[in-house]
Amino acid sequence: MKIIKSDLQQIAALPEQYPKDDLPEIAFAGRSNVGKSSFINSMINRKNLARISGKPGKTRTINFYIINDSFRFVDLPGYGYAVASVKEKEKWAKIINTYLESRENLSEIVLIVDIRHEPTSQDKMMYDWIISMGYKGIVVATKADKISKGNWQKSTKIIRQKLEIKDVDLVIPYSSENKMNAEKIWSIFMPALNKTKDQY
Repeated sequence: MKIIKSDLQQIAALPEQYPKDDLPEIAFAGRSNVGKSSFINSMINRKNLARISGKPGKTRTINFYIINDSFRFVDLPGYGYAVASVKEKEKWAKIINTYLESRENLSEIVLIVDIRHEPTSQDKMMYDWIISMGYKGIVVATKADKISKGNWQKSTKIIRQKLEIKDVDLVIPYSSENKMNAEKIWSIFMPALNKTKDQY
């Protein structure tokens, strides 16, 4: 995939703030600090476009990144940050759920997990929702450079078992440092960007 241009198009918390056009979108969900922003930056060959917070749980809005003027990556607020108050967690959950349940542009939802850690119950809930809504169920396991290549298979097996994924090709190890498996991920994303939700 050749990236000609990419920009932060919109920051939103409410539906009326979402971009108004009909460009297809791929959204990324995951716990705080699993590397969603780093993943987006590396996939579009930018260092600092997606905002990387040094403090987990700081991203509280939906960030829309327009790519090649033809589609968007959507960075959803991270969930599961333990220090946040119950009220704050409920607010983030409402922002995420409203987007996921109402956004007609949404072509695919990708779950981002850290390859080093077993998925949490919240990851399982998110994944089950993704599947129930008819999406493919792609999981990107980031930070693969942090463990030895010999442990990738073991780690991805744990992720598949926890999330109850049968298709081994749906859990993809990824490194934002060296862009390992970037082309494989793009090959999965592109068909999704050419489909509408009711075609799944």
